[in-house]
Amino acid sequence: MSARDRILGRVRQGLSGSGTVSLPDRGRPRGPHVTWPSQDRVQRFMACSLRMGTTLQRAGTLEEVPSLVARYLGSHGLPLCGVAWPSLRNMEWVGAGLALEYREAHAGDAVGITSAFCALEETGTLLLVSGPETPASVSLLPETHIALLDAGRLRPHMEDAFDQVMESFSTWPRALNFISGPSRTADIEQTIVIGAHGPARVHVVLYGQ
Repeated sequence: MSARDRILGRVRQGLSGSGTVSLPDRGRPRGPHVTWPSQDRVQRFMACSLRMGTTLQRAGTLEEVPSLVARYLGSHGLPLCGVAWPSLRNMEWVGAGLALEYREAHAGDAVGITSAFCALEETGTLLLVSGPETPASVSLLPETHIALLDAGRLRPHMEDAFDQVMESFSTWPRALNFISGPSRTADIEQTIVIGAHGPARVHVVLYGQ
C-alpha cells in the first residue's frame, strides 16, 4: 500500500463516524538526526530549555514536587492557587500550602499545573497529551504554566516522542501539544512579545533520574 493510500484510508476512517483514527505503522525510515558529543541527557535537556526561556527546578522524587512548586510561586510573588490537571489531584498540594482546583482552565486562572507525557532533549520541548484527565487548556490559558516532568520520559528527538505515543495509545489522542518555552510572537514590527498567545512563564519541575 502506498503512502497516499494509507493517508486517504485514515481520512476515510476519520470521516466514517467512528470518532477515532488508528495510529500509523512504525515501519517507516527515519531521517537524519543530530549527533551530540558525550553529555548527560538531563543536562542537555535543561540547557536547551533555558535557551527557549523555560526555567527549571530539580527534584529527587515526585513527592518533593509540591513544595518546590510552592517555593517557585512564592519566590516570584505569584499566587499560591491555581488550576491543575485532574490526574494530579492525589498529590500533597494542600500540605505544601497550595490551593488548587482540578478542572479545565478559565480565562481568569493565573497558574496552571500539568505533567508532561515526555520531552525532547534536542530542543527542550515538552509534549503534552490531552484527555479528560489532562485538559489542554491548563497549559494554554494561565499566565504561568508549571509542568512536572519525569526524567525517565526524556526522548532524544521528536521522532522518538511520536514512537512513545504510538507505543502508549492505540488511537490518536485528541491533541498533542508541543511546548517550547513561553508563548511569543514578533508579528508587529519584528518585536518579540512574550505571552501574547499563551503563558508568559513556563517552569519545569524535573524529578527522578
